[in-house]
Amino acid sequence: MPTRQNWFEGWRLFAVLALTLVALSLWISGMRHFEVDGVRMVIRFTARTSLLFFCLAFGAAALARLWPNAWTRWQRRNRRYLGVTFAASHAIHGVAIVCFAVMDPADYAGATSIASYVFGGIGYAFIIGMTATSFDRTAAAIGARAWRMLHLTGGYYLLLQFMVSFGKRIPDMPLYALFLIPLVAVFALRMIAMAPRPQRAMPAG
Repeated sequence: MPTRQNWFEGWRLFAVLALTLVALSLWISGMRHFEVDGVRMVIRFTARTSLLFFCLAFGAAALARLWPNAWTRWQRRNRRYLGVTFAASHAIHGVAIVCFAVMDPADYAGATSIASYVFGGIGYAFIIGMTATSFDRTAAAIGARAWRMLHLTGGYYLLLQFMVSFGKRIPDMPLYALFLIPLVAVFALRMIAMAPRPQRAMPAG
């Protein structure tokens, strides 16, 4: 029935996913009695869920163009809500980082650097800007050209930042290379989808 097909869409989709992320984060931290180890587990968990929802949102249009089917059409229709879910996931990630900094300043200082503040801050600025313009009124207020520039620039910046963040851990944990696969796939799909398609020849006569 159409009501069943459309239930898991739009802002309802966002609400379900965001509440699930909050509940899982609290559960993960609670398993370690809300101590530093639990907070650090939440940081790792939300880094991965942010990667998932970013790839789903940023690759949606390319997938729908290259492989139109029920799933990719659903993904394309809900690209906005998947993107806002990515923002919610990264907001939880940011809260967990702040908790880590407050609870264990020494280890936090050892795990961060000036570069992480600068490039991470730019990333969060893009996320805030892209989220703020994910509503019809705010998108209309800045205009289609500025909206496209913000979301394209922010999307590619975040893709690069994800690649650096996960890639720098590969020497110590080689399995982190697996997290680069969806990022490379999304980039490749977008490049392929942007390539001009050959014109079909008109039949003679």
